Amino acid sequence: MSRDFTPSRRQILAAGLGAAAAGLTPFTAQAQKDTRNTDTVRLTWGYSGLTLIAKERGVFEKTLGEKGIKVEWLGPFPNHAPTLQAVTGGSADYGFGGSTTPAFAAILAGSPLVFSQFILYEPRTTAIIAREGSGIEKVEDLVGKSVAVNRSGLGEFLAVAALEKHGIDRSKVKFVYLNPPDAAPALASGKVDAWSMWSPGVDIARLEYKAHDVFIEGRDLDFFIDYNSYVTSRKFAQENSQIVKAVAEAYEAETKWNNANIVEAETIVQTRAGYSPVIRDQFIARNRTYTAIPVSDQKFVANLQKAADWLSARKILPEPIIVSDHLAKI
Repeated sequence: MSRDFTPSRRQILAAGLGAAAAGLTPFTAQAQKDTRNTDTVRLTWGYSGLTLIAKERGVFEKTLGEKGIKVEWLGPFPNHAPTLQAVTGGSADYGFGGSTTPAFAAILAGSPLVFSQFILYEPRTTAIIAREGSGIEKVEDLVGKSVAVNRSGLGEFLAVAALEKHGIDRSKVKFVYLNPPDAAPALASGKVDAWSMWSPGVDIARLEYKAHDVFIEGRDLDFFIDYNSYVTSRKFAQENSQIVKAVAEAYEAETKWNNANIVEAETIVQTRAGYSPVIRDQFIARNRTYTAIPVSDQKFVANLQKAADWLSARKILPEPIIVSDHLAKI
């Protein structure tokens, strides 16, 4: 697999953390006067991740409340794409912290979205799993089989990366484009042979459907292409830069709390999402942590641009995108 322009995990983390330590300033071309024309921010949420922790703990709301900002939580949403639609349609102000790839796809399709913050989480647990009795034990066994993926999302990226690493032409595998709520029963019923999915969906499928691993991002890839991110509309960011900055700071505080309180954080998510304590204990054992990276981190944005180029070169994204054109000016 060609990796000549793809940053490694260590390089990405070093860039993000090193820039923060060095106090890098925002892009000078993006400097903007503080603005604010509302006292309310509408945030979407789902049954996983940092946003759910922020919602359930309540500290996030209190922190913004001290700045005169009221939080409205909208949800739950099953995955990132519908939250992007909600922001584009004007019924919400923020996506719920999903992956960068569908956000890129939405922007290329005309959605006026900008990134306000990026989140790195480790370990990476997105995986291609296969149903019991499918005959799929390794990536090469996917030839002639069907795999469920979310279009222009983390699932499709991982499937493409896995096939490329093993020298398999994409045309030899049937991609079935399904969102998570439809993909899970499709795997369980045998309508698809495999599923490329992130946590906790992939973990639930292993437990409930006796699915097994074929390819795991954190184990089988040594680079990042997709990241978590928060997006808002360009209009909201322009008119409410104070709020965008405050939201980013509040989420960064949540990452620090999570990393210092992993057992409690994972219990909060498991209790609200309703999955098995067995899966919760797996997450605790993995010691899942988050790192917040600001849009002003020039080294990170440069690496994200390389990731976007990788995605467009492989037609996961329909065309190239210039990442720096779609950053909130805070």
